[in-house]
Amino acid sequence: MYDDNHLAHRLARAGRAAAVFATRPGLPDMTYGELFQGAERIAAALRAAGLAPGDRVAVQVEKSLEAVQLYLGTVIAGGVFLPLNPAYTVREVAYFLSDATPRVVVCDPAREAEIAPLSDGASVFTLAADGTGNLSSAAAAQAPGIAAVPRGAGDLAAILYTSGTTGRSKGAMLSHGNLASNSETLRDVWRFTDRDVLIHALPIFHTHGLFVATNVALLAGAAVHFLPKFDADAIIAALPASTALMGVPTFYTRLLDHPGLTREAAAHMRLFVSGSAPLLVDTHAQWEARTGHRILERYGMTETNMNTSNPYEGERRPGTVGFPLPGVELRIMDGEREVAQGEIGVIEVRGPNVFQGYWQMPEKTAEELRPDGWFITGDQGYLDADGYVTIVGRAKDMVISGGFNVYPKEVETLIDAVPGVRESAVIGAPHPDLGEAVVAVVVRDDDSVTAARITEALSEELARFKQPRYIAFLPELPRNTMGKVQKKALREDYGAVFG
Repeated sequence: MYDDNHLAHRLARAGRAAAVFATRPGLPDMTYGELFQGAERIAAALRAAGLAPGDRVAVQVEKSLEAVQLYLGTVIAGGVFLPLNPAYTVREVAYFLSDATPRVVVCDPAREAEIAPLSDGASVFTLAADGTGNLSSAAAAQAPGIAAVPRGAGDLAAILYTSGTTGRSKGAMLSHGNLASNSETLRDVWRFTDRDVLIHALPIFHTHGLFVATNVALLAGAAVHFLPKFDADAIIAALPASTALMGVPTFYTRLLDHPGLTREAAAHMRLFVSGSAPLLVDTHAQWEARTGHRILERYGMTETNMNTSNPYEGERRPGTVGFPLPGVELRIMDGEREVAQGEIGVIEVRGPNVFQGYWQMPEKTAEELRPDGWFITGDQGYLDADGYVTIVGRAKDMVISGGFNVYPKEVETLIDAVPGVRESAVIGAPHPDLGEAVVAVVVRDDDSVTAARITEALSEELARFKQPRYIAFLPELPRNTMGKVQKKALREDYGAVFG
């Protein structure tokens, strides 16, 4: 039904052999056959709504199996999937819709009244967390078995927005070949088969939950415990009947606080994967002591999916992100010079996983994607004598909180707009649960400006994970002789505010 370059073809070809895609509390299991039949009905509904090959489908909905079907249905219909965090405010969504100009917008029924006016002529559908909504009704009126629109390896399958340090979000364009090749590599490197049962508690608007966890499970034909969100009790209950868990560091720190995490509970598991933010060495040690398992840490980005991984067999070295994946080249650079082993520089990667560029931003693409295919990640790290990659920081000031990217400039711009604020600087500080949390250092002209007032001003403008969890006030920000704010000094001063 699908051509060989089609992402959906690769997923369906592997997946139809599996009996059950997911278990979900209170709802019946969904087989792979039902999953893809539903996806084909949605594809037909999207095409009936006027979706043409290459058109964008913007999606801001809660996690559900129907949302997975919407993802698959979009690529079957030849569309480009554009997932958006449900926590984004109307102001944030307005930018994404105006920039991406989607042909179809899908939102939660509760948000239809505020999202529809932003659609600019796009067809608007609704989809709730329980699978209801007019998208489901439209799909039910269609027959499965639709012929997928032919797509080549270089054709776009998805656009994921990742904010820039200038405050303007960038749409990373990912092709069918990017997604399929990376997922197939991870399936093989991490030894996933149709005998696996994956605990899926990650969000699916993000690379980790959608293009790593979901795609790898589909390609392997694995069964999935599909949880709507992180729930320590549900994960502990699922461990004895499961084989793998993919999570962010927050998952592991919270599970370590659960009395049900024991060697016996984890005895049937074969793999725990962590990514999206650095995992503390202490967390590695505690996890191994409690469960007998060593967490496998890996490194990826929105623009590249996964780049490196600690080995499935061999030493999983805490504090590192392992080796470049098969087919992925990695080098450490200082400008145009490749640095010596052990020397810190900026990580660059090249391979079939690397994105196609930024949507409607040729200048930004040229800045970060070299003509010969090397992508300048902006992350700083080094290679040790054994070839392990260690990330030591970021060349840019991005904060990763709970696995989600927060770009300081966006937060600073909104704080600076608060009456009485002269200027601000936003940094990340180590947080025992989130990995990092946002700290804002503010200079005010009016002493009546309080942390509570700033928090209130941001509450309707920013998703919760972007909002400062600690706000400090200074008479002036530290600067160098060139007038640049010294965020390194601020990190040193406020690095321990969360304990």
